[in-house]
Amino acid sequence: MSKINIKFPDNSEKQFDPNITPLEIAKSISNSLAKKAVAAKFNGVIISLTESISDSGDLQILTFNDEQGREVFWHSSAHLMAQAIKRLYPEAQLGIGPPIDDGFYYDIDLDYKISPEDFEKIENEMAKIVDENFTVVRKVLSTNEALNFFKKENELLKVELIKELKEQITVYSQGEFTDLCRGPHVPSTGYLGKNFKLLSVAGAYWRGDEKNKMLQRIYAVNYPDKKMLKQHIRRVEEAKKRDHRKLGRELDLFSIQDEVGSGLILWHPKGALIRDIIENYWKQEHIKSGYGLVNSPHIAKLDLWKKSGHTDFYQENMFSPMDVDEVEYQIKPMNCPFHMMIYSSKIRSYRDLPIRYAELGTVYRYERSGVLHGLMRVRGFTQDDAHIYCHPDQLTDEIIGVIELNKRILEKFGFTEYDVFLSTRPEKFVGGEESWEHATEALRRALELKKVDYKIDPGEGVFYGPKIDIKIKDVLGRSWQCTTIQVDFNLPERFDLSFVDADGMRHRPITIHRALLGSLERFFGILIEHYAGNFPLWLTPVQVKVLPIADRHKEFADKVGQQLSAKGFRVESDGRNEKMGYKIREAEVNKIPYMIIIGDKELENNKISVRHKGEGDLGQMEISDFIDKLIKGISE
Repeated sequence: MSKINIKFPDNSEKQFDPNITPLEIAKSISNSLAKKAVAAKFNGVIISLTESISDSGDLQILTFNDEQGREVFWHSSAHLMAQAIKRLYPEAQLGIGPPIDDGFYYDIDLDYKISPEDFEKIENEMAKIVDENFTVVRKVLSTNEALNFFKKENELLKVELIKELKEQITVYSQGEFTDLCRGPHVPSTGYLGKNFKLLSVAGAYWRGDEKNKMLQRIYAVNYPDKKMLKQHIRRVEEAKKRDHRKLGRELDLFSIQDEVGSGLILWHPKGALIRDIIENYWKQEHIKSGYGLVNSPHIAKLDLWKKSGHTDFYQENMFSPMDVDEVEYQIKPMNCPFHMMIYSSKIRSYRDLPIRYAELGTVYRYERSGVLHGLMRVRGFTQDDAHIYCHPDQLTDEIIGVIELNKRILEKFGFTEYDVFLSTRPEKFVGGEESWEHATEALRRALELKKVDYKIDPGEGVFYGPKIDIKIKDVLGRSWQCTTIQVDFNLPERFDLSFVDADGMRHRPITIHRALLGSLERFFGILIEHYAGNFPLWLTPVQVKVLPIADRHKEFADKVGQQLSAKGFRVESDGRNEKMGYKIREAEVNKIPYMIIIGDKELENNKISVRHKGEGDLGQMEISDFIDKLIKGISE
């Protein structure tokens, strides 16, 4: 029998007998790897550790430390939790139970309201299932077989899902429990250990649609060891303190009100001030980087969105059209078509390229109410959009320019750690294969020239071009998708964009679509949680609070405030007839970095006493010295 060749991520190769499993291969490498293994990736496809391999190919053994390994571990843990719930509440109907960025959840339809008091009982049942160590078995069913099985089990939500499935239907069984799932999963329930914890329960509309029934969504997490679980619990508690919705209310930054509408943000003066600072900085950096700032309307004729393809590919995320003078208009879900129209407004020469347009454009998207979440998921938001039109020979340099600008801007806001992904051609795509290869290679070359560590995300490019996605990491180690750099073959074709090249012929420009911060609303929410509301000095809405002790000190306090304001610092005075301790505590609760105390000694010495949030009393100093301190703090 001929051997098969297996290539590993370190480019080493070994030969094995056909029909060997990833688990057996892991054991042949080391027992330690075999114990940590949860799944495998063979030729780019995630498979179970017990699936037979009969052909040569590339193999990676996945552990919990790998993102895809974590997803398998947490998805299997979701099945474990669902099995425990079905044992305790047999009448429960199961919705979906996916892994998420920080654990997993399961949606259930159950008349009994599960509360945190029930968590321990569910966890104990999960532990029993782990001890029973059921083998996880995959089965392929026909549509009729699947429908009949889940109807018999009275799993009506699963029946609804099956009726819409056009792909092969698979189920996974462990003991008495069977769930609809495409998998893969760990080999047995014993792999999942007992370092799990149910975290919360919340309401969630079935499939995120407010017209559907409200289900109970149970969030949980599971880790390979107890230390990692404890660290996670600490992060969860810290995240609760940093919740941008809570801090946004306490710091009077923004609000969302039913009378206005779900997912629509009201920016209060302090929040709007921070937003203005962010926008001004963003504009300055783009102008310095050779972008032209543009503005576009909030609505356009529906025909424009038909031309761009949005009505074909994006209809479910668009609000309904409106009639204006018997012509249908559409509120904009994206800014892209407007930028295409600006480019096409006159004939372009190769000498004009590259052309860079940037816009802080507010767009509106229909998000189902079940998925709205503070600033993180909204219906109206401002996107920092830009489109670059360039000659094919300029593509790599333009991508490098975007990477450099992105790094500079994100570091200004305090984000220095990223995960970078290069997403390649999907199965369905527009444009020629040669163009895709050229664009993908340009993205790859730019990342490598800038020495950016990245991972390939095969087949995850959008249908109109390959892309780079950058996920920033906040102070809690959480990842947030902000930056995307996409090569677009679709819109230039649809809008028949061209330039006259040196040969006198018309050619199609290469178009880069990019957003650096994503949406300002979401980015602001990330900033609030990253800094726990303690914004860096350059961003904080009130940098200094002047606190006179008594009425006789107010005149001097006003002069100090005026001096600071004249230098461009953001200052407030608190001349209320309250105790100084109360005023200081209130300023600290409002997260104001500096407080200036004015009393008799300060009046006598013509100096100020300064307190810094977190440091306490810094003592007396000259006003000029304090101004220098502020300037240094802002520059840092």
